[in-house]
Amino acid sequence: MTDEIYMQRCLDLAALGAGYVSPNPLVGCVIVASNKIIGEGYHQKFGEAHAEVNAINNVITTFGEQSATLLKEATVYVSLEPCAHFGKTPPCADLLIKHGVKKVVVCNTDPFASVNGKGIEKLENAGIDVKIGVLTEKGFELNRRFFTRIKQQRPYFILKWAQTANGFFAPLDNSQKWITASIAKEISHKWRSEEDAILVGKQTALIDNPQLTNRTGIGKNPIRILIDSNLSIPTSSNLYNDEAKT
Repeated sequence: MTDEIYMQRCLDLAALGAGYVSPNPLVGCVIVASNKIIGEGYHQKFGEAHAEVNAINNVITTFGEQSATLLKEATVYVSLEPCAHFGKTPPCADLLIKHGVKKVVVCNTDPFASVNGKGIEKLENAGIDVKIGVLTEKGFELNRRFFTRIKQQRPYFILKWAQTANGFFAPLDNSQKWITASIAKEISHKWRSEEDAILVGKQTALIDNPQLTNRTGIGKNPIRILIDSNLSIPTSSNLYNDEAKT
């Protein structure tokens, strides 16, 4: 198999962390020896083990005493540069060096100031062969929220609205009227499970009395943000219930 195939698997694994790892990036890792995947993992929850840790533990659990030998001959594929600093967890670059892996293939470098090339430098200084830039654009797309926050110092925004074919947003009497198909509702709830916050204005809150929660049963609820300078939204509004923070 090619580097691209293994890296695509990393990206697929990384995506499983959507809605659970923010503000961390989505990261997946695949470990290959003798052209076979011997271990894989992804960053599952903020503050918990990174993808590389989970992948190496997967190898150790599966192969036991053989794992040390296998890891020394392994190529590690990871969708983002291994971290080089102590944060909530130890540096992943140090872990890869400790296990003596032969090669590391990276999708994107990490622009976060505490990493930003330092992880790659550590690996290379330890004699590990490093390849960078496999499926780079797909990696940027997957972690567009993270890259926007780090590089542009602002949140990543999704602007969502509904209108009729002739350009109307609501009836003239401001009554509530559904004008979107069920697929739009499914997408909206998926976004809610993945994004940190959802924002509406006062009129939307007054007319629609939305809950702004994820009701798919999968993932978390976003923080609800309401723009209401006059504090005119009644306390009976769904936005004041206990289902999510507002």
